[in-house]
Amino acid sequence: MITIIQRVTQASVSVDDKMIGNIHQGIMALVAVEKNDTRSSVERLFERIINYRIFADDHGKMNLSLRDIEGGLLLVPQFTLAANTNKGNRPSFASAASPEYGLEMFTYLQNHAIKHYQHVQWGQFGADMQVALINDGPVTFTLTVSGG
Repeated sequence: MITIIQRVTQASVSVDDKMIGNIHQGIMALVAVEKNDTRSSVERLFERIINYRIFADDHGKMNLSLRDIEGGLLLVPQFTLAANTNKGNRPSFASAASPEYGLEMFTYLQNHAIKHYQHVQWGQFGADMQVALINDGPVTFTLTVSGG
C-alpha cells in the first residue's frame, strides 16, 4: 500500500458538488491499494498513519502524532499512486489492485479506521472527486507498506 499523508489545517472531498468528507486540523491521506496488499497491510498502514509524528510539540518539534492531537483523518482513495513512472510518457498501473480488490481493501481500511479512531472521514472509491486542502507547513510524506 502507498499513501501520501499531508498535515492539514483543513481538508475536504466532494463528489458531484456535494461535500462527503471534511476535517479540520489533521491528516489527509491519499491511499493506493496494490495487488499484493492484504488486510494485514491495511492495518499496518493505518497504524503508521495515526502514529506518525508530524505535529509540533510545545518546543516546535515534530513529536506528536495524529492520535496525540486527536486530529481529523481524511482517507481519499487514489489508485494513481500505484503507477510506475520509470519509463516512457504514460504511467503503468501493473502493480495497482483491480478495481474490485481495491474497493474491498479501501472499504476494509474505512471500517478498521472507524473501529480504532473516532475522527475519520473518507472519499468515495471510484468516483471523480474534488479534493481541497490547506497543507500546514507544508508537511507531506510518502508511507509504504509491503503486501503480505
